[in-house]
Amino acid sequence: MGVDVGPENNYSMAVESLEIGHPQQTSSKLLDDDGRLKRTGNVWTASAHIITAVIGSGVLSLAWAIAQLGWIAGPAVMFLFSFVIYYTSSLLTDCYRLGDSVTGKRNYTYMDAVRANLGGIKVKVCGWIQYLNLFGVAIGYTIAASISMMAIERSNCFHKHGHKDPCHASSNMYMIIFGISWLSMVAAVMSFTYSSIGLTLGIVQVVSNRGFKGSLTGVSIGSVTEMQKIWRSLQAFGDIAFAYSYSIILIEIQDTIKAPPPSEAKVMKRATLISVAVTTLFYMLCGCMGYAAFGDAAPGNLLTGFGFYNPYWLLDIANAAIVIHLVGAYQVFCQPLFAFIESWANKQWPKSEFISWEVIVPYWPSKTYRLSIFRLVWRSCFVVLTTIISMLLPFFNDVVGLLGALGFWPLTVYFPIEMYIVQKKVPKWSTRWVCLQMLSLACLMISIAGAAGSIAGVIGDLKVYKPFNSST
Repeated sequence: MGVDVGPENNYSMAVESLEIGHPQQTSSKLLDDDGRLKRTGNVWTASAHIITAVIGSGVLSLAWAIAQLGWIAGPAVMFLFSFVIYYTSSLLTDCYRLGDSVTGKRNYTYMDAVRANLGGIKVKVCGWIQYLNLFGVAIGYTIAASISMMAIERSNCFHKHGHKDPCHASSNMYMIIFGISWLSMVAAVMSFTYSSIGLTLGIVQVVSNRGFKGSLTGVSIGSVTEMQKIWRSLQAFGDIAFAYSYSIILIEIQDTIKAPPPSEAKVMKRATLISVAVTTLFYMLCGCMGYAAFGDAAPGNLLTGFGFYNPYWLLDIANAAIVIHLVGAYQVFCQPLFAFIESWANKQWPKSEFISWEVIVPYWPSKTYRLSIFRLVWRSCFVVLTTIISMLLPFFNDVVGLLGALGFWPLTVYFPIEMYIVQKKVPKWSTRWVCLQMLSLACLMISIAGAAGSIAGVIGDLKVYKPFNSST
């Protein structure tokens, strides 16, 4: 892009001019202890960031998850996950500063915290888990967005031709459309829009049914086999875990909070408590009302369970909101992976003309954009790859469950616990150390079980699925 003095440069120039007379006074007023502009975040802004980051497409599978577990185990498992997420997130907040919670060196990202507290091979392991998880999220978002676009097509078809028309539609075209979209939109409003519409339609359906559907133990053996009941129950763990995933961005959110007193850790713990409580309440309402509306027949994607009939326009709004949200989220979640690959390529081949080749593209009378050919080619290949995989495995529930299971233990539990132990110098074999390790081991077993259930679901779906034919 052409040379331009942005707001940050203007601000820093103003700081420099003021510092000529009173450098120490000006620095203390305009800059934090790390030399960056003063942070202004508080408990409410941090809570808002967490809530908007957490509530996403994972909420759509919660009714299905509760249907597999029933009225007793379903809500109980959701409460269990919310407690674990809150507790491990509280441990992670203590790792924002290295050493002293007020004056210690700041860690700006999750990876910075892992590097500062653990170091060595664990940094590389954490990095690879993050990037593989982001790759999987890109696939999951492509599937979810294509399902919503297909739902809009079928909804309008039913409205036009009547309910007796099968209105078959394929999601492949929509996967391709989503894969080549490069937009940046406000995702938070969209996530609340479709989640709220799903909740409202669930309540309306319950009223229409004149009662709650479902059972204490969930889907009964007979409608599914005994092994299917086991695998689906385990997969439900992964779906719920995916809905609560946000630990990976918690440090970045904490870095927006204004400097002590009180310490950022104390503020973030309060924000975590508020956000987890709000999210759990919202998830309980969406999941439980969805199960109450459809019972054992609760769909994997809540917004596909209302028959695509009436009110068709409201379903179209909800599904359009999902697409808009996921297009924006897709870009945000993929940026760290893009940056990693591009940085690695520059280090591996510093003299490569292809990697350094840039084309100047004018887009305004006085501005230009530097288009990197390597970035264009590799990012396009990435989008094509994730789109093809999505077309081969268009199983929303299974993919969401697998992503949730694989990311839950290492990123949400293991690394926060290990960093906390190092940060607080918890003695080995002490009561606290043993309890933390037991929690980590229990969550590992849950992750393995959830992954096994999701893989079994994929294998089962592949037996009846024809590749590149995801029409319904």
